[in-house]
Amino acid sequence: MGSFSIWHLLIVLVVVLVLFGGGGKLSKIMGDLGSGIKDFKKNIKDGSKDEANINAKAEEKPRDTIVDRS
Repeated sequence: MGSFSIWHLLIVLVVVLVLFGGGGKLSKIMGDLGSGIKDFKKNIKDGSKDEANINAKAEEKPRDTIVDRS
C-alpha cells in the first residue's frame, strides 16, 4: 500500500511532461480549453435563438402556390 506501482509512475511522468514539456505546451492547452468553453457557451446561446426561429417558421401558414400549366 505504501509503494508506488507502475500506474503511479506513469501518471507522474505524464504530469511532468505536460508541465515541463517546453515550448509553452501548457499555455497552449489551457488556451485551447478556454476557447473551447467560450465557443460552447456561444453556441448554447445561439442554439436557443435558432430554436425560437424554427418554432416561429413552423407556426407560419403555408403559402398557396399557383402553378401555370399552359
